[in-house]
Amino acid sequence: MGIIENVRKKASADVKTIVLPEGSEPRTVAAAQILQRERLARPVLLGDPEEILQTARETGTDLTGIEIIDPARSPRREAYAKTLLELRRAKGMTEEEADVLSADPMYYGVLAVRCGDADGLVSGAIHSTGDMLRPALQVIRTKPGTRLVSSAFLVECADHTLGQNGLLVYSDCVVVPCPTAEELAHIAVSAGHTAHDLCGIEEPRVALLSFSTKGSASHELVSKVQEAARIAHELDPELALDGELQFDAALVPEVAKIKAKDSPVAGRANVLVFPDLQSGNIGYKITQRIGGAEAFAVLQGLAKPCNDLSRGCSVDDIVNTVCITAVQAQKA
Repeated sequence: MGIIENVRKKASADVKTIVLPEGSEPRTVAAAQILQRERLARPVLLGDPEEILQTARETGTDLTGIEIIDPARSPRREAYAKTLLELRRAKGMTEEEADVLSADPMYYGVLAVRCGDADGLVSGAIHSTGDMLRPALQVIRTKPGTRLVSSAFLVECADHTLGQNGLLVYSDCVVVPCPTAEELAHIAVSAGHTAHDLCGIEEPRVALLSFSTKGSASHELVSKVQEAARIAHELDPELALDGELQFDAALVPEVAKIKAKDSPVAGRANVLVFPDLQSGNIGYKITQRIGGAEAFAVLQGLAKPCNDLSRGCSVDDIVNTVCITAVQAQKA
């Protein structure tokens, strides 16, 4: 069973409520119908009800049984505005600003998640990552013990000798451009938890990648990865983790025997942590485009799950991301 089939099965076993702030967007409306029909999640469409219903009519979509909420007229808006004001008063937010923002679908959505009226949020079909991540960080914030939000890609390879039967977790490929050693350590630990909690990998084995393996090169960039590995061990002593390792030393047993024979991770890694965003983004796209792998993105580190879509996403991409978010919510 592939990762998405497994995620869908888990989502349907414990159905969660996921808010969709881009409620009138045609792909989102179509995805909501699939999610409701197949009982993968309880989708909630946020926005102007007339616009949402008009989109449904134009696309021949049946929204029977799907909750539609107009944030501007919601009876929960007043309570959400008070919550937002409490959270942001110290940053200078006024009562008037909180009232206005609580009517915005994105802020309303993250407030619904914060207040327990929804289990997670998915957006990005027409908004940037920052449009969602900014309010999510302000309202939902990070998990206790986690300093930052980062991303992970669930990478499904045709070669089942790699990772966990062909499944690898790549991190961070979307969010943090140039992490410090401490930030990189938090990314590594979060990626290990994503592998376990979301992917069902019982024994995550985390490799912090570099152009050096175990001191084969001397450079400040190598030193940063070594320091990140040290900090990550302190953050989660139970997590199997090692670095610095080159990509081939992390994945190929024959190379690991030569370059890092005493490593608990080398040659068997199923979680690969890139030293910066450039290498991570390039790496996952090479794997996807040249290696023919499937790649599914998630955000990690938030106290409750919110996930971002590509603006070129398909209906299936939205359905799959909602299912991933639902499974994350099961573990939250």
